[in-house]
Amino acid sequence: MQTDPIIRVTDEKQINLPAEIESQLIPGDEYRVIVKENCIVLEKITQPNVDLDDFLQSLEQLEPDPNQPTLEEISEIVKDVRQELWSNP
Repeated sequence: MQTDPIIRVTDEKQINLPAEIESQLIPGDEYRVIVKENCIVLEKITQPNVDLDDFLQSLEQLEPDPNQPTLEEISEIVKDVRQELWSNP
């Protein structure tokens, strides 16, 4: 019969994890802490797997943004901002 591991909080308010739990932890992983009435739950935060090829393909399939300024408009905005910055010391 297997029992759930028991941990104890030290005077410094730290916990020591049993080896069987510690062996499952991977450096860099993140956990969300959920505090309920009489329990604390650590829930691993999983990052979605993103396939770069799929992402780039879906990006190419997007319609152009009708509000996207042209390169000429961007150049004019930059020129105006530079003039404003240089004329106001």
